[in-house]
Amino acid sequence: MNWLANLSNTYDNHMDAIGKFEVKKNGREYALIPISHTTQSAHIEVRLNGKGEFLRAKVIEKEEGNTIIPCTEAAASRTSAPVPYPLFDKLMYVAGDYEQYVGEVKKYTPHADYLEQLRAWCTSAHSHRKVESVYRYVQKGMLIADLVEHEVLWTDKQDKLLEKWAPTEGDESRDKPAIFKVIASDQSSAFVRFAVEITGDNEPRLWRDREVQQSFIDFYNEQLAETDLCYVTGEQLPYADKHASKIRNSGDKTKLISANDSSGFTFRGRFRTSRDAAAVSYVVSQKAHNALKWLIDRQSFTLDGKVFLVWGPDRLEVLDPAADLFDYLKDEEGDEPQGGNLAHRDHALEVRKALSGFRYDGEYKSNVIIMTLDAATPGRLSIVYYRDMNRELFMNRLQQWHESCFWRHRYRKNEAEQYRAFTGAPATKDIAFAAYGPRAGDKVVKGLLERMLPCIVDGRPIPIDIVRSAIIRASNPVGMELWEWEKTLSIACALVNKSNKKGVFQVSLDKQSDDRNYLFGRMLAIADVLERRALGREEKRASNAVRYMNAFAQRPGRTWTIIQSNLQPYQARMGTDARYYNSLLDEVGAMLKPEHFTDAPLSGLYLLGFYSQRHDLYTSKKDKGSDTTQGQDSEQESDQDDTEE
Repeated sequence: MNWLANLSNTYDNHMDAIGKFEVKKNGREYALIPISHTTQSAHIEVRLNGKGEFLRAKVIEKEEGNTIIPCTEAAASRTSAPVPYPLFDKLMYVAGDYEQYVGEVKKYTPHADYLEQLRAWCTSAHSHRKVESVYRYVQKGMLIADLVEHEVLWTDKQDKLLEKWAPTEGDESRDKPAIFKVIASDQSSAFVRFAVEITGDNEPRLWRDREVQQSFIDFYNEQLAETDLCYVTGEQLPYADKHASKIRNSGDKTKLISANDSSGFTFRGRFRTSRDAAAVSYVVSQKAHNALKWLIDRQSFTLDGKVFLVWGPDRLEVLDPAADLFDYLKDEEGDEPQGGNLAHRDHALEVRKALSGFRYDGEYKSNVIIMTLDAATPGRLSIVYYRDMNRELFMNRLQQWHESCFWRHRYRKNEAEQYRAFTGAPATKDIAFAAYGPRAGDKVVKGLLERMLPCIVDGRPIPIDIVRSAIIRASNPVGMELWEWEKTLSIACALVNKSNKKGVFQVSLDKQSDDRNYLFGRMLAIADVLERRALGREEKRASNAVRYMNAFAQRPGRTWTIIQSNLQPYQARMGTDARYYNSLLDEVGAMLKPEHFTDAPLSGLYLLGFYSQRHDLYTSKKDKGSDTTQGQDSEQESDQDDTEE
């Protein structure tokens, strides 16, 4: 019940946002919904005057179709049996002439049920004059006729609504009517909303009128007579017999709480009724579900139906644990590389500066909620991951993650759409890119995102299969574009660095390390840079060191002999210019112990040695004669290739 309490508190803390529409990046509107309401995508808007007379109507654009509608418990859970919404609904409910234009609705009387429910609202003590105007109009039973007359709906020669648009013979050039562009099925399933224009009233749209919304809330609260002990608040309140659906989107039929056991054995045999298992009050259920819908629209990440959501009940904006810190770290372009432990201290300081705004802006004892939702079946939604953490602990875990799982990356763009380097932990979606490639399926990627969350917020080790997969892909550059391999390489280095039990390596070259894997990686990088130097900027083919990289990781002793023999023509071509690289190869090779020069496979640490040595050769400012200029040219050449991504 903790998740319900946190969502209900979130609703109470942000009541000033109720009914206020915001716009998502895709142009669609969303809002925090009042209790006793839900959302629906409307297709037709009908305008009336205060006397209930038809004024005009129009087809609604998809981006503007999201509509807040009054809703009862029964309507929120309707499936095959027609149960009307109290005010806005499909033509079958609101149009008295539906049977005339579509056909008879067997076994049910949807329009009569709709009128009866609307009449009860209009004759109650909580009636509203705009709602009464709608009731007077729908009583006339002329809605479809008016919509056909104003060319919102279209009929065939038998005066029946067209199921699909087909231009008449000789009029093929005519544009498709707007209603067929916004509705997936036939016209008879169009959803209608009403607006009432009254002199002196500034808000004719009933779905945005807070007075109309409060009118229904007060009316419906009187219908909730039976009470029970709410397991969330501990108070005796009207209980919720059915709970909300449409949690992830307006077409979502899955539910988080459901007990429709009339013939099976969901709870029978254990409890007499579902309320014996758990009872949640109507108000708490409404607040919690509406807050969850709002948060999902506002700040969630959704992939293949799985929802990843992070928020604070008091302060909604929380740093996403699955993201990197590129937008908060300083631009490294042109920065001088630091050496030794100083680099790590500087990086840790930058991370703490980036997190400080999120750490100290707000209540010290406030919480952070991390929730992952997924649907096992079309009707059931489950919480597959849930953490309720103190904000300070959450920020400490994030700081630990970003200070330990880091490397230098160059695959992000700044506001000027230019690639810029940053040192930090990669985002989890980029880890999925490195481990499984850019064409990995959504199910694979969302599985990785779910598995990485405990590593970030709980401090667990990264699953070894993810690290190995990234190492294998980084060791196979021949099958990838240059930009893709460079991105995979830097992310693999970050994962290896995090998983290394011997301590954290720096991006700057560690010339004192005598680790066998690190030294072999350095040798491979020197061979790569030497050959690139000999080939020149015009030659774009991969070097021998890169082409043999996978074999080198598996059998370094044997493969190095092949690489070194293939390197001799390039050493000869460079002549004395190769002196520095040759001496560096001798220096690194001398650090290898004789018993280490074997064909035992290399660990992922060789990637760190490869990256750091190559980075040092491209960026070091010490005196290398002409080698320095050429190394910088190679770095610029690599940057140009990155831009082609």
